[in-house]
Amino acid sequence: MKSITIFFALLLASGIALATPTIELSAGMHRIEAEVASTPADRATGLMNRPAMPTHRGMLFVFDEAGVQCFWMKNTLIPLSIAFLDDDGRIVQIADMRPQSLDNHCSVKPVRFALEMNAGWFRSRGLSAGARINGIGKAAAGR
Repeated sequence: MKSITIFFALLLASGIALATPTIELSAGMHRIEAEVASTPADRATGLMNRPAMPTHRGMLFVFDEAGVQCFWMKNTLIPLSIAFLDDDGRIVQIADMRPQSLDNHCSVKPVRFALEMNAGWFRSRGLSAGARINGIGKAAAGR
């Protein structure tokens, strides 16, 4: 047990981040493996400084309560699309975001969830406002 504690202490001291928890979501027949960003630190870091992301991966941002949520792309190296989701997982709106941009992308109404995927992911699968992302309840329950 002592060696495990020492390992994690060294890992933290080295600056290597521990893996963000993931959950499986779906949009119709499309599977999504989403990292869950539910703490202020995880939400602030998001997908920054990543050179690439697999097609089926994304990041689900979970907020304590519904509000107008705004995102930017500072230090984000890959183009992304973001879907703002209501409490039932329905897409309220989708925005495309350019890498390294400081432009704000805000939800048009209060939401508790936002899902970032590679740019064009939603469009290429025929998903738009009103479509449902299944499984976000697991992320809310796990908080």
